[in-house]
Amino acid sequence: MENIQKEEMLRIKGGGISVWAMLGIGALVTFVAGVIDGIVRPLSCSR
Repeated sequence: MENIQKEEMLRIKGGGISVWAMLGIGALVTFVAGVIDGIVRPLSCSR
């Protein structure tokens, strides 16, 4: 196994997904779950 210097370790880029991408995916999953819930279990307005 090769040892690398501290400077080389700091230059390594990891992961391929940003925080904004994770938040966007979470928002999309929440929206789709709400749409499916609304279709499967429609609730009437309480007016």
